[in-house]
Amino acid sequence: MYPAQYLSRPWLVHIRLDLSFRQAIARLWPSVQLGIQSHLARAIIPDTGEICGLAISELIYRIVFLLVLLSCAATLRAEGYSPQGADSCLPCHGKGMPKSATAIFLTKHASRTDPDSPFASLQCETCHGPGEAHVNGRQRGKNVPPKVIFGPKSTTPAQVQNQICLDCHTDHGRLGWMGSRHETADISCASCHQIHRERDRVFDPLAQQETCFNCHAKRRTDALKTSSHPLRFGNMSCSNCHDPHNGNNDFLLLRSTVNETCYLCHAEKQGPFLWEHAPVAEDCSLCHQPHGSNHAALLKRRPPLLCQQCHSPQGHPSTAFTAEEIEDSFSNRFLLGRACLNCHSQVHGSNHPSGATLHR
Repeated sequence: MYPAQYLSRPWLVHIRLDLSFRQAIARLWPSVQLGIQSHLARAIIPDTGEICGLAISELIYRIVFLLVLLSCAATLRAEGYSPQGADSCLPCHGKGMPKSATAIFLTKHASRTDPDSPFASLQCETCHGPGEAHVNGRQRGKNVPPKVIFGPKSTTPAQVQNQICLDCHTDHGRLGWMGSRHETADISCASCHQIHRERDRVFDPLAQQETCFNCHAKRRTDALKTSSHPLRFGNMSCSNCHDPHNGNNDFLLLRSTVNETCYLCHAEKQGPFLWEHAPVAEDCSLCHQPHGSNHAALLKRRPPLLCQQCHSPQGHPSTAFTAEEIEDSFSNRFLLGRACLNCHSQVHGSNHPSGATLHR
């Protein structure tokens, strides 16, 4: 027996929630046929011979619904969709096959209870397009590719691939995809994401870095420098600072400015301070190299050379000290240890009443 829900009136909802049109016809046909027979039997009241209007209306309703189902099935078949759905794919893409895709059944994409998943509709063909020609061609030994193939080496244009993904994944987090650096460079979603796996590699911090480093090779080098964020240990990932889907911010940052992004972790540097250091309030990257540096604290240059890029000799003995001055005991305090920070320790800002020079 079929569940009572298939015998109730809101059939179309259940088709969307549970079955593709092909499967719906196969499952609903017995119940529809049984309903037509029962309503025909009840159309004429035995004792009086009168026609029951309610039974006739229900009968008409079921016949119309059946015609709609058959029309949808004919349309799908005419467009080249395989009548068996995913069952047509598994003989070549089953477990143990070179191009196995069975891991997708362990993901949300294969959920039949989620009305927005591909398998709640046309299964594999929801994303790959009509596959009947591909299946028939392979059975005859011909190399007929699927209508849509995903991946960076695919002949299907990246824009076509991405639009299929965006048909479902257009939410607040991806509204900035159009016009972003990745979109304009024709990067396809499948260049980074792996759908036919139980767990997409981008959700693993270390694997995510490798995915990004495939294109951003210089950042791999930066991440291995003496001073860097703990990416190599898996304690951070690129997505802690960058949103690859959002082109609304510079450098695909999570926040609208560099400083706001840094403050997500370095909140103690945000202030407000009674005495501010101008470059700190303006842009952290004026002094720091966020992807990695061979100088301490991700600095672009070592002090005092970094400080002397802005601070002139006027009003302060900021002479351009070099290693030649190392034997001068007076100059040592500007060159050894933390250089300028030996005195100006509160370089990010100070709330001390006497901290105008960031000494305390």
